[in-house]
Amino acid sequence: MKIKSYELFQVPPRWLFLKIETDEGITGWGEPVIEGRAATVKAAVDELMEYLVGKDPLPIEDHWNVMYRAGFYRGGPILMSALAGIDQALWDIKGKYHNAPIHELLGGKARHSMKVYSWIGGDRPADVGAAARQMAEQGFLAVKMNATEELQYIDSYDKIDQAVARIAAVREATGPAFGIGIDFHGRVHKPMAKLLAKELEPFRPMFIEEPVLPENNEALREIANHVAIPIATGERMFSKWQFKDLLTAGVADIIQPDVSHAGGITECKKIFSMAEAFDVAAAPHCPLGPIALAACLQVDATCHNAFIQEQSLGIHYNQGSDLLDYLADKTVFEYKAGYVNIPDKPGLGIEINEAHVRKMAAIGHNWKNPVWRHTDGSIAEW
Repeated sequence: MKIKSYELFQVPPRWLFLKIETDEGITGWGEPVIEGRAATVKAAVDELMEYLVGKDPLPIEDHWNVMYRAGFYRGGPILMSALAGIDQALWDIKGKYHNAPIHELLGGKARHSMKVYSWIGGDRPADVGAAARQMAEQGFLAVKMNATEELQYIDSYDKIDQAVARIAAVREATGPAFGIGIDFHGRVHKPMAKLLAKELEPFRPMFIEEPVLPENNEALREIANHVAIPIATGERMFSKWQFKDLLTAGVADIIQPDVSHAGGITECKKIFSMAEAFDVAAAPHCPLGPIALAACLQVDATCHNAFIQEQSLGIHYNQGSDLLDYLADKTVFEYKAGYVNIPDKPGLGIEINEAHVRKMAAIGHNWKNPVWRHTDGSIAEW
């Protein structure tokens, strides 16, 4: 079996899909994208696929190492996301070739279903109490929300009070057992992160996420010593080597690699296993499309330390198209009592509605994240 051809589809709301076709008629799908840089990742996929066309798709480990190690300059969000989507598609082909779901080829399931959470509140969090109550009524057991709007290095206590009031509204609306993930989104610098985390501690959050930017991970130690809330990070970390430093530092309780950003199924399986050795949980980042979610669930299924999965149904970014729109069988991601079953069909376990993909690719997108500024005109972290 040889890789015959491939196609890329830039589809709304902000995704990039990859289809790899073999000469035996088996096709694989992947989702190689960095939010806001779809066209750049697309170019990187084109470069990497020059090597793969004409090759046997099955020796994935070797292909991964060639795509990573044969480049003198390597790593980073663009190259690792391109590699991730290709890796997903190769695993999809391999599963279909062996008539088995990917998790069977990775050692089999450690669980039959995965807990999921839903997003509420948008980029500038508002009306979160009512939104959280609605999600609880739909059966979700946890939500995630942005903690705050933009903050200066040192900012007003009023903004802290507003953030605390929003979390209090969610806790009041959902009760003591409901999971609340609070995403600092890298918007908060260390001085305010310590203050905000301490103020949120009485509401018993499920975790605080990216309390500081990943380039400032050394500050996590001070925050970890300051509060007992589990600390999560990792969506902007792209290889086992970055996670090695985080794990050996002992400052994170939950890692959040993205299977469409951090080297795909091959790399994320290894990252999760590394974390397990440090007694650290995994909650994969995935505010993306159905291919990315299917890839996450295949890895989640095999990893004992995976405890909850992000998913994008109804997320504020999904304007015009949503998670299920590109699937032929939408029931594969049917959420029940806060969980979703692990897909058991061959490969990724999903069937892409290719006609709809082609229709929406003709529309395309040029999604970019907003650019925020502080009152003084300086650029703010989004």
